[in-house]
Amino acid sequence: MKTIHWGIIGCGDVCEKKSGPAFYKIEHSRLEAVMRRDGEKAADFSRRHHVPKFYTNAEDLINDDSINAIYVATPPALHKEYTIQALNAGKPVYVEKPMAMNYAECMEMVQAAENNNQKLFVAYYRRALPYFLKVKELLDSQAVGRIQNVEVKFYRAPSEGDLQRKENWRVQKSQAGGGYFYDMAPHTLDILDFLLGEIAEARGFTGNIAGLYDVEDTVSAVFRFKSGVLGTGQWSFVSSQMQTEDSVKIIGTEGSILFNTFSFESIALTTAKGKLLFDTPQPEHIQQPLIQTIVDELRGVGECPSTGISGARTSKVIDQIFS
Repeated sequence: MKTIHWGIIGCGDVCEKKSGPAFYKIEHSRLEAVMRRDGEKAADFSRRHHVPKFYTNAEDLINDDSINAIYVATPPALHKEYTIQALNAGKPVYVEKPMAMNYAECMEMVQAAENNNQKLFVAYYRRALPYFLKVKELLDSQAVGRIQNVEVKFYRAPSEGDLQRKENWRVQKSQAGGGYFYDMAPHTLDILDFLLGEIAEARGFTGNIAGLYDVEDTVSAVFRFKSGVLGTGQWSFVSSQMQTEDSVKIIGTEGSILFNTFSFESIALTTAKGKLLFDTPQPEHIQQPLIQTIVDELRGVGECPSTGISGARTSKVIDQIFS
């Protein structure tokens, strides 16, 4: 049966545990090569993960005939460039989130996939995690009746690195497109797209409250889904430790579902009958369930729920919030 032979462009921190090992642990999947501009770090990753080859040049990895699928795990500024190069080389791509710096870049990537008759997937891996599939099951069974509203709250204290103003690409507009909102909030916006359908429009206000870096650290947004459901979101990456919160509350005519985007606390279903709590196991490598669906689709035996089309929708919402 067909085996997917992967190459990774950008074997940094996210590849150590979240994603990298999944490529060689999944059946019918092999990790053939990795690339990083720092040759010593590329060689170190290759040695520790038993990867046959490493490169310091992305083009060399893309043109390696032993590789038939590419994972782009660089900062967002390079997502479009490497994704389109790989698609033009006739290879499907799995690209990290956010999909690109903005919606226009996302659509260039989608068009390149169509032009080359190739698959394009985005690392919104929560779509395949048991935790969020349980939320979807509750919604699909109308456990809280007809959905009316959703409330998102995410408050986090600044890290020591932020306070010391250490260099960090995630708060460099040229590398990430924006601040931590661009890195973390897309997960929430995408899972809401998965659970409640497409967001038709969004509006927002942004601010740099603490002045620890040059990009925004606080965001307030409102959004309307095509279904008519309305939503609000509050994000702060400079809150006090006492104010930390990670919650998504979906409110229906017969109750509510409370869950988290990142902390995976018990899912709480509250109705007139009382409160029920649900816990789900988390995989060792958090991206593995989604990567499994990609391998399955590329082999013709399944379908991945996170595509270039769905990933682009989330970038469109972000653009609207920041417009």
